[in-house]
Amino acid sequence: MNTLHAPGFPEAEVRDRAARGAAAVFPPTNRYGTAVFGEDPDDRYGGDALDAMRLVPPVFMPHRLARLIELGREPLFSDVSLECRFGGMRSPVPVYVSALGSTRVAADGVDLARQAGRIGLPMVIGENVAPMNGFRPERDAQHKTLSARIQAYTEELPDGVGGVCVQQSTEDADTEVWNFLYSDPVVEPLLSSGRLAFELKTGQGAKPGLGGLTLVDDATAERLGGRFAVESLGEDGPLLRCASPGTFTEEILRQQVHLIRNNYPRAHCWVKLPPARDVAEAAEVAWRAGAAAVTVDGAEGGTGWAPSGFLRHVGLPLAQVLRRIGTPAGDLLASGRVWEGTRTAKLLASGAAAAGLGRAALLAVSEDPEAGLCRLIDALALELRMLTSAVGHYDVTRLSSDDLWSPHD
Repeated sequence: MNTLHAPGFPEAEVRDRAARGAAAVFPPTNRYGTAVFGEDPDDRYGGDALDAMRLVPPVFMPHRLARLIELGREPLFSDVSLECRFGGMRSPVPVYVSALGSTRVAADGVDLARQAGRIGLPMVIGENVAPMNGFRPERDAQHKTLSARIQAYTEELPDGVGGVCVQQSTEDADTEVWNFLYSDPVVEPLLSSGRLAFELKTGQGAKPGLGGLTLVDDATAERLGGRFAVESLGEDGPLLRCASPGTFTEEILRQQVHLIRNNYPRAHCWVKLPPARDVAEAAEVAWRAGAAAVTVDGAEGGTGWAPSGFLRHVGLPLAQVLRRIGTPAGDLLASGRVWEGTRTAKLLASGAAAAGLGRAALLAVSEDPEAGLCRLIDALALELRMLTSAVGHYDVTRLSSDDLWSPHD
């Protein structure tokens, strides 16, 4: 055993790379598919800027007076309306379920879909679910398929609320997921009621500029090899399925949005953007082209698999993404470490129309497959009503930057 030590240097990480080679660029491979990774906030850049913000009530509250007159009594936080509309869909709370993929940690997609449908939350399904798990429930693990998740959701969904958004990246286009969906009987109730959306994915918060990365066995690698690049992480390491994030210019993005709207006129078009330095310009292009919503992940956004260096050092924090976009020209959806009412309220006050739950939704369903997400939303909604009332509003859509204080102001 070498006794060399290097105080003040990341010795453990260097030794790990010396032992495991390329596989050590990623989080531990034995946790692949069973954990969701994301940036851990620290003090390198003053911590999480959203967490550092404070909601600040005013003394004078004309909206409270208006609500008092309307009700004939002093209003309470329980009088706050959380109902909203975004991306062409209605929701009882300004929250949606973020895109979840095909790894084992998201395998209980049916349980999550069932609870999200019961609440009426819009739900996004990740772009790799169909290519990895199949479209229709023909495989042994039928609970993982795209169709199974949608069917579980629609069986619980009340009339007039919610909806499903299905992602597709440029490289996944040859699986023709959207073509299947657009003609599938399982999806027809959503399509006929205006509650289906297709989302063009241009990047992800936890790994901006990098395509999808999935560990696969030899048989899966052979099956996918014709459509995806497969890399080895060493002689005894796992195989890494690699997907391109796609190549975009302003004109390409504009034409992609036009293509979705023309080919699928009964579905809403959403665009997902990574926390890139030109995110404001990209969002503007998408909205001008007719996107019903633009989704942004901050660098805090979770992922099933990404190089550790990306989680720590690549991409803008969510607060900076929102600051760069400023006043949105359309519906802006934001996700990244959202799990309770205060962060949700800060996102809404910063310009977002709704906040996405990713890791929190998975944890809630893991805790209780029957009602965990429902209870999580109950707690979030209570906090959100209290916070909205505290700053003098009785409609959550009235939250604005006037209600926020930042230590950088």
